[in-house]
Amino acid sequence: MRVTEHKDFSQPDEVRTFEKGRAEILNTTGGVVGRLILEPGWRWSKHVKPIAGTALCEAPHFQYHVSGTLHIVMADGTEFDAGPGAVTSLPAGHDAWVVGKDPVVVVDFFGATHYAQG
Repeated sequence: MRVTEHKDFSQPDEVRTFEKGRAEILNTTGGVVGRLILEPGWRWSKHVKPIAGTALCEAPHFQYHVSGTLHIVMADGTEFDAGPGAVTSLPAGHDAWVVGKDPVVVVDFFGATHYAQG
């Protein structure tokens, strides 16, 4: 039976901080939803790789990009920028970094469960 839930990122269940960013986590019966807030200068391979212990980000993501621009490079060499209003579905095996002076905010509906956990 489905349960009605109402949660808000103003009161996340968990906050994981790392250099130049944080992941705010909401745990629901439907799954984990994360809001990633990434500051200018953030790069996965510099700031999260030491936590993850993998060569590339191995978390698959399904994300809505709220603000800022994120440059994404896939293991196969595909690369692109994702900005406000974009939706990205990323399989495991990628790097990413903030482009420009604006923070990046993304809502992740799939890959936040273990994001930035050692």
